[in-house]
Order: sequence, then structure tokens, then C-alpha cells
Amino acid sequence: MNRRHASIMLAALAFATTLGACGSSDPKTPVAPQSAVTELTLGATSLGQVVTDANGRTLYVFTKDMPGSMTSACTGDCLALWPPAFSGTTAPKATGVTGTIGTIDVSGKKQVTLDGWPLHYYAQDVAAGDVDGQGVDGEWYVLGATGTPVKRMPDNGSGGFGY
Repeated sequence: MNRRHASIMLAALAFATTLGACGSSDPKTPVAPQSAVTELTLGATSLGQVVTDANGRTLYVFTKDMPGSMTSACTGDCLALWPPAFSGTTAPKATGVTGTIGTIDVSGKKQVTLDGWPLHYYAQDVAAGDVDGQGVDGEWYVLGATGTPVKRMPDNGSGGFGY
């Protein structure tokens, strides 16, 4: 094997390891959120009504986080697949969501929280109502209206573990 092939293989291995650290190997093209969260609302998904942003993008919690701790355990490479839901205000408004909405400071930005859980998007959810991040690594879940994680899996076979 020549040096060029060895370099390519090492780069591919490093990339695969990075993705594996945070979840799914689903081949969808990741889509980063386009704007700050101004409102939390309930959106229709295959899991029923779950917490979304005003554009219908599903929001998730990481069960390694400690609600109310003012930090998230998702750091470094994890943030590429699970970007924080940042707010343009100190606390977005809510429609249909009854949990307590707040924010935590993350590198000078305000990450939205619901009942103390820092909220994240899943980069591979490409459309409103997607729940492909549900159950990834047994650690990422959507939230119901009260701010409680919903741990059931979608009926349609999509979501969770990249299958």
C-alpha cells in the first residue's frame, strides 16, 4: 500500500470514528438549523405530537445531560451531528408546550432548555416532522409537551440507530 492510500484510509477511519461517537450512519445529507429558535411548539410526527421549533424541526434531549445543570454533555465532535437549539432571545415563546422554557449560556450564545434539558437538533433530520434521531445510541429522544422525554420508537421503522 502506498503512502497516499494509507493517508486516505486513515482519514476515512477518523471520520467514521467521529460519526460513530454521536450516533447514526444514515446516509441522508445533514441539514443544519437555519435560524434561531423563537418559538417552541408541537409538531406532528410518526411519534405523535412532539416539541419542535416554529418551522417544525424536531428537538431532542441527550440523556447524558443532567436537567438543570446549566451545561450539556454533548461537546466537541458530537455538536456536528447534534447542533444546539440556540435562541435569539433569552427565552422563546411557547405554543402548546407546558414545560418550563429557559436557556443556558454556551460559548456566549443562548441554548434553549425545556424543563432544564438542553435542546438539540439532529443534523440528519431533513424535513419538518422527521424523527430520525429518536433513540440514537439509546441516548437521544424527542420531548412531549410537558418536557418529558418520549422513549418509544416510530411505528414506520424510521429513526433510531440509522436503520
